[in-house]
Amino acid sequence: MSLPKEKAKKLVSSPYAWLVLGLLTLIYISSFVDRQIIAVLAPQIQQELSLSNFQVGLMYGTAFSLIYAVCGIPMGRLADIYSRKVMIVVGLIVWSLMTVISGFAGSLASLIIARFFVGISESALSPAVYSLLSDYFRPSQRATVFSIYAAGIFIGIGVAFLGGGTIAQAYDWRTALFVVGAPGLIIAAIAWFAIRELPRGITQTNQRFDTEASFKEVVAYILSKKTIRYHFLGFSFLAFTGYTILGFVGIVLKDIHQSADLIPQYGWFMMATGLSVMVSGKIADWLAQKWDASYRFVMGMVAGLACLPLYYMGLFAESATTALVLIGAANVISSSYNGVAAALLQYLVKPNMRALAGGLYLFVISVVGFGIGPPLTGWLMDTIFTGHYGPAKALMLVFSCCGVLGTLCFWKAMQSYEQDEEQD
Repeated sequence: MSLPKEKAKKLVSSPYAWLVLGLLTLIYISSFVDRQIIAVLAPQIQQELSLSNFQVGLMYGTAFSLIYAVCGIPMGRLADIYSRKVMIVVGLIVWSLMTVISGFAGSLASLIIARFFVGISESALSPAVYSLLSDYFRPSQRATVFSIYAAGIFIGIGVAFLGGGTIAQAYDWRTALFVVGAPGLIIAAIAWFAIRELPRGITQTNQRFDTEASFKEVVAYILSKKTIRYHFLGFSFLAFTGYTILGFVGIVLKDIHQSADLIPQYGWFMMATGLSVMVSGKIADWLAQKWDASYRFVMGMVAGLACLPLYYMGLFAESATTALVLIGAANVISSSYNGVAAALLQYLVKPNMRALAGGLYLFVISVVGFGIGPPLTGWLMDTIFTGHYGPAKALMLVFSCCGVLGTLCFWKAMQSYEQDEEQD
């Protein structure tokens, strides 16, 4: 049940609000540890279960993203209607349990089934969080706040590489899954008592919006906006790059450089990416205040293009250490857009549509980025780009196309932003 409006207004941008942001970020970290750990453990799993690169991409990407994408839309609608707190906590419990259960898998099929349930439960998180944070903080803070939350993606991935990868090397991939899944149950208990539900639209100065709109009407309203359509498409291209490099950086280090022992060290660059996400959000809010709100899209352009020279030099490097450093540095840039992408949507939809808009966004980037990116790139490696540097050629082709196409989409989104923006 939501707090009374007068009491809730006192919590907006308060120290307690920042505490809730920290807790939600911790939950997001947990979700990405459990989501990414499969890619970190892929070389061990691939060897034990005799999987091809295509099957690794299927297990890591499609098995999770298909159900995650499909469920994200109804989960978003539910979060616009029912308790966001309940959805967040229940989802956390389920995906933590399913990660632990994954450690008992004896085949590709059983791993895929477990990944399906991780996808279902994690699809409840971000749509609910996007809506909740928009009520906890003022509109002028959104890119900064959402970027702090989005930094949890890369801290979680970093923990998966450093912690999960180290545990797997010391023991095995099954033990790593047991260890990374269990802490989520403790975090869920803390979140249940710490997070308070706020009235929707509490930060709006103009709260005249339709609370009885049907699911179909809300979706139609969201997708009717040209800026949102370009937003979805542009950021899905960037997600294509991000999920693909995460899925195959281990394969690059193992197959090209015979240096699988370096894979856990990639986690340090994920930690650095968490910082770049926060910096990107702060710059986006500064650009919006100094010039125009549509300039937040510039950070997407930077993410799509500035990384390409580093990716090229890293993928075709002669030494494993050089490859690790340059690919890691490129990822720090190419994934810096995450918080800005989520924040931008909040300016384009009404308060009672925020979670569903987040669900639609996650649907698109999951299908294109997570669902298509890793298996398509794995197929390119297996069939088109063979030879010693075949993985590097496949990855560079993918990254170049996505960076250019994403930038074009952001430029188009900036042209229509003013007419599509909702007034707070």
